[in-house]
Amino acid sequence: MSILTKWNPLGKSEQFDIFRPSLRWDPVREMEDLMRGMQRAFTSWPARTDESMTLAEWAPSVDIGETDKEYVVKAELPEVRKEDIRVNVDEGTLSISGERKAEKEDKGVRYHRLERSYGRFERSFSLPDEADASKITSEYKEGILTVHLPKNPQAKHATHAIPVS
Repeated sequence: MSILTKWNPLGKSEQFDIFRPSLRWDPVREMEDLMRGMQRAFTSWPARTDESMTLAEWAPSVDIGETDKEYVVKAELPEVRKEDIRVNVDEGTLSISGERKAEKEDKGVRYHRLERSYGRFERSFSLPDEADASKITSEYKEGILTVHLPKNPQAKHATHAIPVS
């Protein structure tokens, strides 16, 4: 017999077939699906105008590392044109913002799943005290924006835009 009875913590019995494959619950996947659903719901309602949506519509993944000489921030920005990326420093905060424009709809293509996000994005990070904001540089290559923040113990935070090369 392949039926097994198991008692749960509430004292109730549960029966299951030990030879039938079971689906494992993945709470991380559930949360990701929930977040994607909420993002789709709130970016399409109410009817969007340039003024109605000021929040970022998606957030690129970012890695932040450190060497002896600098901090390095790498942001994944696939299919974003360099001209559509802005890197700014304002009062000790590094901001990366821009827009990934939606592809034009292909005639005759039926999509079965759409998961990639489009629209405005913005990520902001507090700079460490020893980051020299006046010497920050950035480059964009193959969909990755790399921002270099040199270390300088006497650094003072300033406000300025950093050109993306």
